[in-house]
Amino acid sequence: MKAFQLTGPRTFEEVNAPDPEPEDGQVLLKIEHVSICGSDTHLNFGPALPEESYPFAPGLPCHEIAGTIVESKNPEHAVGGRAILLPAFAAEVGITTGGLAEYIASEKVIPLPDYGETSDWVMCQPAGTAIQASREWGTTDDKTFLVMGQGAIGLSTTAVAYRMGAQKVIAVDLDDYRLDKASQLGAEVTLNADRDDLLEAVMDLTEGEGVDVVVEATGDPDGLNVALGLVRKRGTIIGFSLVLATDPTILRHQEWMRKEVRILPTNAAGAIDPVTPIRDMVGLRDRGWWDPAELITHRVGWDEIPDAYEMYADRTDGVIKVVIAIE
Repeated sequence: MKAFQLTGPRTFEEVNAPDPEPEDGQVLLKIEHVSICGSDTHLNFGPALPEESYPFAPGLPCHEIAGTIVESKNPEHAVGGRAILLPAFAAEVGITTGGLAEYIASEKVIPLPDYGETSDWVMCQPAGTAIQASREWGTTDDKTFLVMGQGAIGLSTTAVAYRMGAQKVIAVDLDDYRLDKASQLGAEVTLNADRDDLLEAVMDLTEGEGVDVVVEATGDPDGLNVALGLVRKRGTIIGFSLVLATDPTILRHQEWMRKEVRILPTNAAGAIDPVTPIRDMVGLRDRGWWDPAELITHRVGWDEIPDAYEMYADRTDGVIKVVIAIE
């Protein structure tokens, strides 16, 4: 099969790789569409990693994948069915297979309805992570939310919190075009962290108490500490950001202890149950609750993969989500 693999910082090479063989319990998916995640770029594509990290396995980095099942060794999933498929994950090394290829095998299968384009359905993968977070923060209608970072995860969380009846959603980002999108998805207040004093603004909006829930989705190693200053006493911080091991977070421990704040990690590929929240997001889209495909700003083809990653990493051309057709 044809595939792209990362061979150095911001360097992709097209290669021929063996077709994967599904094991018992797995399916083989003919990949039709994938999308780029922020973790693909700021953890893998962009930084100069240790030399021994390269080359990545064929297909990496990419974990938002949809297509059609062409071989099945799992009786629950028939050949011809469409699905989102989550790559294999090992705790020691992370994701071991990826979507920048013609085929992928895995046991983590989320069936899709037989209508609509897989290019749109694949957006349920990142949006499902926001559904997972909502099960951590509990009831919504009695809470104010501040969502730091309005990339795909932050925007999805803004949309989910609003649709679940949040008292108020405050969106924070560095780019006005992403804040505009947050307003369309339900944010009542938007703050640009380059221009606005976040602490002053949030305290003004909450009568000095702080917000009930801060969702930290910036990718900034200091993001948790910023969130600690904005959340109320005994509030909740939902942490999405994955940072490089070379950028450790030094938590303001005494502030955390004094305010008795819950800090809850949320992730996708390495979650204990990564399938259920994405499956549930598929069901919500099917019922018309919210369509995360509205986050798509760019649709490109196979030959444009390197340029698409450059655009996503640099946040140029008004990018929010890029869908890639694997042909």
